[in-house]
Amino acid sequence: MLPLPIIVLFAVFTLTAVRQLLRLRLRIWHIMLGGALAVLLAGEISPSAALSSINMDVMLFLFGMFAVGAALEESGYLASLSWGFFRRAGNVDELLILILFVTGIFSAFIMNDTLAIIGTPLVLHLARKHGISPKLLLLCLAFAVTTGSVMSPIGNPQNLLIAIGGGMQNPFVTFFHYLALPTILNLAIAYLLLRFLYRDGYRNISLNHEQEPIKDRELALLSKVSLILIISLIAAKIAVVSLRPELDFRLTYIALIAALPILVFSGRRWELMRKVDWRTLVFFAAMFIVMESVWDTGFFQGLLEGSGLGIASTGMILAVGILLSQLLSNVPLVALYLPMLAHAGASAKGMVALAAGSTIAGNLLILGAASNVIIIQNAEKRGETLTFFEFAKVGIPLTAINTLVYWIFLL
Repeated sequence: MLPLPIIVLFAVFTLTAVRQLLRLRLRIWHIMLGGALAVLLAGEISPSAALSSINMDVMLFLFGMFAVGAALEESGYLASLSWGFFRRAGNVDELLILILFVTGIFSAFIMNDTLAIIGTPLVLHLARKHGISPKLLLLCLAFAVTTGSVMSPIGNPQNLLIAIGGGMQNPFVTFFHYLALPTILNLAIAYLLLRFLYRDGYRNISLNHEQEPIKDRELALLSKVSLILIISLIAAKIAVVSLRPELDFRLTYIALIAALPILVFSGRRWELMRKVDWRTLVFFAAMFIVMESVWDTGFFQGLLEGSGLGIASTGMILAVGILLSQLLSNVPLVALYLPMLAHAGASAKGMVALAAGSTIAGNLLILGAASNVIIIQNAEKRGETLTFFEFAKVGIPLTAINTLVYWIFLL
């Protein structure tokens, strides 16, 4: 019989898939919180172990970025920025290409979760302003931030874990050498697939851009300072990771320092605190508890070790990274698989294959990446959403092509 945490995990996955199909009034965070309560009440994980399983670095990072994102949106500075970036888009085709490549390339350096937080209100603003399907732009954003983050060791948390624990001498050079070209190619493929498969949400109209007025100049100035801090601290982190990787310069510090000008100097700090996406923070805390209980069963570790397959081959690494990330989430999967690859003597190419597979897993299904959950939770706060099947309709063929591209380049 399957261990209870595995049953709970499959129940979470199933409910996430069918919640809108069955018209259940459930949010993704409700489902994950229910899973966490189930393993706690069943005694599968103790309260102290549950608390210690919650990764406070991730929680504080998201809190800081949510605070900055709320200030950007409330001040009107985000809408003004969007005009600066996207005013050259004369039609929907050009807008899709700009969203894919601008947010995709930025996600390699600012981390994909950050772009998911900032980008969701931005693309919904563009959809409402120009009468474009919000689902199309939300899909475009989700695939952009996932795919673009593949090519950098700081594009997402699992890549950072691989860069630090994978024995790479110069992780930026290694990642760019193996992954930059196929990632750019996969961003172009995402555009073509969206254009082909999402014809019902596509309108061939001319876009007329007008600069949005700033609604709160004081808050906009503080938001601008926060953005400058984010960019400056990320540049400092890139230098530290490249030159002194042993130094501890956590992403959490970047998010919290960037949020300080808003939380300390804005007279609207309590209003902004209320606008922080607390529901997504609850989702992440619950997810850590569920995944810790799953990890403790040893179920997936046993499957991998007893498979008898070549766990260090490029094809196997990509397959495991993509498929198991749907159930374990990509960071726990990398934490599980990385020591096995190191023990098997995997090369740098094998390590970047793990980065590619565990990251593009987010293009397959909604639960494959935290950034997808952030986008959907943020969208649902604003009256829009993507269903499990709407995402999978494009995500399954896209991930199949992504996998083939990375496999060819990593042979």
